[in-house]
Parts: sequence; C-alpha cells; structure tokens
Amino acid sequence: MNLNLILVVDDDASVRRVLKMQLEEAGYRVATAASVAEALDVLEAQKPKLVITDLKMPGAGGMDLLRTIREHHGDTTVIIVTAFGSVETAVEAMKAGAYDYVTKPLDYEALLVAVHRATERQALLEEVRNLRAALDQRYGFENIIGHSKSLLRVLEMASRVAQHDSTVLIGGETGTGKELLARAIHHNSRRRNRTFVTINCGAIPKDLIESELFSFQRGAFTGAHVAKPGKVEMADGGTLFLDEVGELPQETQAKMLRLLQNGEIEKLGSTSVVTVNVRVVAATHRNLQAMVEDGTFREDLYYRLAVVPLELPPLRERREDIPELVQQLFARLVARHGIQGVRLSAGVKNALTHYRWPGNIRELENVIERMVVLSSGGELTEADLPGEMRAAVNAVPTSRAFHMELPDEGISLEGVERELLLRALERFHGNQTQAARYLDVSRRTLIYRMEKYGLRGEAEV
Repeated sequence: MNLNLILVVDDDASVRRVLKMQLEEAGYRVATAASVAEALDVLEAQKPKLVITDLKMPGAGGMDLLRTIREHHGDTTVIIVTAFGSVETAVEAMKAGAYDYVTKPLDYEALLVAVHRATERQALLEEVRNLRAALDQRYGFENIIGHSKSLLRVLEMASRVAQHDSTVLIGGETGTGKELLARAIHHNSRRRNRTFVTINCGAIPKDLIESELFSFQRGAFTGAHVAKPGKVEMADGGTLFLDEVGELPQETQAKMLRLLQNGEIEKLGSTSVVTVNVRVVAATHRNLQAMVEDGTFREDLYYRLAVVPLELPPLRERREDIPELVQQLFARLVARHGIQGVRLSAGVKNALTHYRWPGNIRELENVIERMVVLSSGGELTEADLPGEMRAAVNAVPTSRAFHMELPDEGISLEGVERELLLRALERFHGNQTQAARYLDVSRRTLIYRMEKYGLRGEAEV
C-alpha cells in the first residue's frame, strides 16, 4: 500500500484538477481517475492509501467503487463526495464502509480536515499492522527455538489447543520457557486482541494473593481505602496466566475452582458475585499430582487445571537444540549490548552443549550475556566461561568411566535400565530428586520410568 498517495475519482475534469491542486499544495501526492474502471486500474497498479470519490457518476458510481474496495482493497480508506441534497445516500455509504463524506459545493478546508483525519487513521492502522507483525514474530510457535522431537510434540499440541478455550496446565522445570509458551497460546487464540494478564502465585504473600486475584471493595481490610480491580477482572475477555500455580494457598484454591467451574468471583468485602469470561493457562515446576496425594493441592482443582497438560522438557533432555539456542541468544545479546567483533570459539560451543543446565534456557541466556558484556572483543574461549561452569564441565565423567561386560548370549535393555534405576535409588536412599540428577534426567522422567518398571512402591522419597 502506498501511504503517500491519494486517488481522486470524479467524472468532472475541472473538479479533478482543482482537488489535485489543493491536495498537492497541502503536501499530498495525488492520482486521478475519471471513472470507476480507471480507478480500479490505479488501485491495482499504485495501491493508494486513500480514495476520494464522487458518489454520482455516469455508469458505475461511487457506491460501486466503495463495494469493490471493501471486497478487494480492505485496507484502503474511502471519503465520499456528494451533492448537498444526497446526504442520506452518503450516510448509507458510510454504513457500507466509507470513512467520511463531504458535500458539494466543496468546502476545501473541510475536505482537508477530513483527509487529515483519514490519513491519521491510516497511519494508526499501519502501526497496528506493524505491531501485530512484531508480535507474530515474537510469539509465534515457530519462534520457540528448537527442533527436538520432545519440544515439537509439545508445540504441536499447544498449537491445536490454542484455538479452543480449554484450560492448559504447563509443567516443566524453572527456566524452560513456560511463560513464553503461555503467551504463544494466547497470541494464537481467538482472544489474541484482548489482555494477557500474568500473576506469579509464588511471588505474592499468602495474605495478599486473594486481593490481587479477586479484587477488593473499599474497607474490605485495613488499608483498603479505595476499591481495586484484581487480576481476574483485568483479564476479562482475555487470558489469565497463573505462574507457579502450585504455590496457591488452599483457601485460595477453592475460589479459583469456583472461577474455573462457574466463571464467577466474589470480591473481598462484597457479597455480590461478578461473572467473568477468562481463559486460564497455568504453569508449575512442581509435581501437582504428588501434591494432591500429599493433600497440599485440591484434587478437583488439579483436574480443572489439567484439561490439557503440556510438559516442557528440560534443556539437558534436548541437547540437539542447544547449538541453535546458543546461536540465536548470542546474536540477540550482542545486538542488544552493541558489542562488535566478538565470537564464540568451538570449545565454548562444545562446553555450552554438554553442560547440564539445571536452570535451563534462562541459565543459558544468563551465561551467554555475562560472557558477552565482560568480553574485551575477539574470540570467547573456555577461559571466559563462569568459574562454576568450568568446574562442572571438567567434572563430567566420560563414557569410559562406566564399565560393563556384555554377555555373549545377549542382554535385556529394559533389564539394564531397571537395574540402573534401582541402584541409583538405593545410592540416594530412595530420594528421587537426587537419583534423577545422578542419572541426568528430570524427576518426572525418573518417576515415569519407575512406574514403567513397577518400582514406584519400592523407593519412595
């Protein structure tokens, strides 16, 4: 679309000539057409941002042109010019999609005001389009970096559920990108033009979490001098992201259950019920099923949250994604800090790929940023890695550290895995977290494999 061009359509040559002169004196570029057919040719060839068209012309008229523009050039703004006695027709044109109208005989100052308003509107639309493109680039599922099977499986499920209003529970260790996935779900949903509201359930004191979530009336408690809307009301029509939902106090869990079941909340200090239309996406690094068994998380709330459970794999379980992540993060951070001529050595890339990353992508980004901002230019080597990371990388045992004789008659792979699980659990006296760390898998993966081999009851934490 040509944002600097206005198309004037009128069968009267003198009107076209005067309008062209007036608009060009005001700083606009102008094309003219004597008929609807000519106007359509200009629209196709030059794509003007604004069309000023006479309503009455021989043959096809301004209404015909308006309908064609609405159907094939929907981003183009139209101003109708009509005789004073045809105002009702002009109003009809506005109902059909015209932005404004002016009457003959033309008041050129009024026309320039209408044109100025229309071009401002067009600039705003263009800004919105650019913003939308930027959001698409940032929050599209394809922009969550990685091509490992475990990640692609999660993204494929997320893209399917995004179009529906089902509640989603995102699991995964700290730093795996749970909020980024939640934003992508919202941005690719039918609620994308409404608010995405985040609340970290673990970062707010327990005595304040209800007022933050469900609003409060003036006088509801000491210090409540004015009424305040809560996060749920702010997300009405959009998406509420409950980060670290496993930290919700049990008394608050009951109110969250009511929201999910009935779409209702009750403000603190009020007995009236407020109905809201909110989609809930929750995330946690904790094992909510274990919390249900322990009695610290409501079972009914768990099943309401986990309509569609998604589990983001830890970075150490998708090492094939690390080189791409390193490349993207390094390029972004170098550009952000404006540092020239710095590059990563092969040794650094290898170390970054084979480190365990207990803090996952967040830790990886922090390490790369630290190296970038402390660099003096040139190539970054293993010496530039944080000290604790160098020690951890050097301490990683090689495959030669583990010896196992293979019998001639063959061996059961599942039997070996079961034996390794048992030995690791025995080594750490049944502590699943320590055993998982020793075996270089997530605790959830460990529990899954324990259940696979019927070991759950033999080695509890």
